[in-house]
Amino acid sequence: MSTKQKTLQQPFTLEGKGLHTGLHIKATFMPAPDNTGIVFKRIDISEKPEIAAVAENVIATERGTVISKNEIQVSTIEHAMAALFASEIDNCIIELNGPELPILEGSAIQYIESIKKVGIQEQAEEKDYFTVQDKIEFTSDSGASYILLPDDKFSVHALVSFNSPILSNQYANLDSLSDFETEIAACRTFVFVREIEPLLKNNLIKGGDLDNAIVIYDQEMPQAELDRLATLMNVPSMKVNNLGYINTKPLVFDNEPARHKLLDIIGDLALIGRPIIGKIIATKPGHAGNTQLAKKISKALRRQETTPPIYNPEIAPVMDTNRIKTLLPHRWPFLMVDKILSLKDKEIIGVKNVTCNETFFNGHFPEEPVMPGVLIVEAMAQVGGLLVLNSVDEPARYSTYFLKIDNVKFRQKVSPGDTLIFKLILLTEIRRGCANMKGYAFVGKKIVAEAEFMAQIVKNK
Repeated sequence: MSTKQKTLQQPFTLEGKGLHTGLHIKATFMPAPDNTGIVFKRIDISEKPEIAAVAENVIATERGTVISKNEIQVSTIEHAMAALFASEIDNCIIELNGPELPILEGSAIQYIESIKKVGIQEQAEEKDYFTVQDKIEFTSDSGASYILLPDDKFSVHALVSFNSPILSNQYANLDSLSDFETEIAACRTFVFVREIEPLLKNNLIKGGDLDNAIVIYDQEMPQAELDRLATLMNVPSMKVNNLGYINTKPLVFDNEPARHKLLDIIGDLALIGRPIIGKIIATKPGHAGNTQLAKKISKALRRQETTPPIYNPEIAPVMDTNRIKTLLPHRWPFLMVDKILSLKDKEIIGVKNVTCNETFFNGHFPEEPVMPGVLIVEAMAQVGGLLVLNSVDEPARYSTYFLKIDNVKFRQKVSPGDTLIFKLILLTEIRRGCANMKGYAFVGKKIVAEAEFMAQIVKNK
């Protein structure tokens, strides 16, 4: 699995009527630079305002998720968002000539097919994941309940329940995003016949029909009432003799409604702006609950300075002690990196196991041993040195020297038995052999120290 951000290789355009307005909508999906995110533009408005598809911009969730900024809005974005998320696309600009996306077939399949046709382009920047590290439980105002569990991949389990003899209880699973196209993308939105008139009175579903939605007839009505609803919807009248599904196309799956709800979960949670690693179990989900959960996650991510690294000692390191010794000149007792867990272009994660045999504990508070803060910074700097050396060819021929250390903070003491996990991030591109980094030291999930570094790469004599 690539950890790089992705965008489209070429633009593509889809056209059709909007679900709510019934207007003819043209949506053009275009490549975007790294770190752009998913952005909607209303080109029917002279100033072309941009709306980032993020949780805090959600303003409504009645029959589809609506985002808004500066009184400009775009609705029914969830199907496109689900297709982009499932395709691992991080950056895309979407231009619209109206207030919503085209409903198309009422699913995400045409978005997926178009993305496959134009291709996906890998970009330079690393993805920034939301990794579920602890069990999260959430119940929305609408009564939807969600459980998020740690896992090594993204998966969703959806359970729906309605007071209906036709659609009472259903469930759907997606164990891998690679199955989205075949298992979820073609599943259509659905509506109960008894909901149609109230929705029309609220100026909704003017573009709905028997091709782009599953219509569920679960309460008997006189034929005259069905004819009247057909007239309101501007669709041909049909004679219905039995309760069940009213459609021109058969169900894609027996549990197509539950699978569509799962599609909506993916599209709405894409609003956190990051790919997700974890398992989601949703009971009676809906757009309101999905977006409330997305807002809750987004708020937690904004409060969090950086995501604590996950340390699994069973996973082989990318650098062990022997490899580290070929790159760093330090030796005992001053080599303070035991292994490197992860190494990317702009981020590195390293480990130092703090034991009672460290020589400095003999004199540094021997009755209550505490690792000196300057040595925590030194260990952090050594990990940062390995990150910088990763940017050059033949790294063993270079050394790194630190020119400046700023904004050092110590938040918690480090004692024998602790495992220090370091995370260093490049703040800017390396220019003229100089690198600026931000470093964090963790014990478990708590930050114990942090600092900013400037380092210089020097070729060995």
